[in-house]
Amino acid sequence: MKPNGGRLYSSKIIKAGALLTDSKAFLLAYDEHHSLAENLNGIQRENPFGKASRSRVADILPMFRQRFCDDEKLAGALRVLARSRVGPNVLDRVLYFHAARTDLLIHDFVSDFLFEKQRAGALQVRTDEAQRFVASTVKRAGIHWGSYTLRRVTQGLLATVRDFGILEGAVNKRIAPICLPVEAFTYVAFALHARGASGARLAHHPDWRLFLLSPDAVERHFLEAHQRRLLSFHAAGKIVRVEFPESTAEDAAHALVR
Repeated sequence: MKPNGGRLYSSKIIKAGALLTDSKAFLLAYDEHHSLAENLNGIQRENPFGKASRSRVADILPMFRQRFCDDEKLAGALRVLARSRVGPNVLDRVLYFHAARTDLLIHDFVSDFLFEKQRAGALQVRTDEAQRFVASTVKRAGIHWGSYTLRRVTQGLLATVRDFGILEGAVNKRIAPICLPVEAFTYVAFALHARGASGARLAHHPDWRLFLLSPDAVERHFLEAHQRRLLSFHAAGKIVRVEFPESTAEDAAHALVR
């Protein structure tokens, strides 16, 4: 949070968006036997992404550190999934969740703007209306970007959200059909639980809007995960109980892989 109470928004999406292939390369290259600093230095030096210059690697490494390393409770679990045989539809959704958690612009654009559009039945997303949302959002936070920066940020935001599968369409974009595999749903549920959400707070967590899920859809996903024995879910009116068979995120990831 900013001192004035506004939210912190960044224009970093201009330089780095979804980066799905690079994200997987980073997670595969990470060596648990070395410190975070040693890993970042080694990856900078070895360039497993195949970038043309080290300066380009230097642009994206801070983002990967923020997305995949700063939350110690989830970092190991994420690497377990990245190195497993889970399908890309599962891993890509998990990578999207991590990106949205660490970039408030992605988070608010999807959970506020796109979620409300979908609920109203309006699936087409025009660039001009997306830019108006970005402009008004950052302005309320006390941030003032020029027209050029607003345009570049909006273009980067739309491309990023499309690459993550929330939108579809190269030029004319629209909200894509909801697709959240039960394995990815369970990972997100455990991640929210690890950050202190439980019971009804977990079932009604606002971050489910990142996947454009209504409360009823969230409950259906919990029931599917319960039937698959990935977690235990019981609801009776306003009383909700969610329990996980594993105590750590890394153990939960191993269970999902199995």
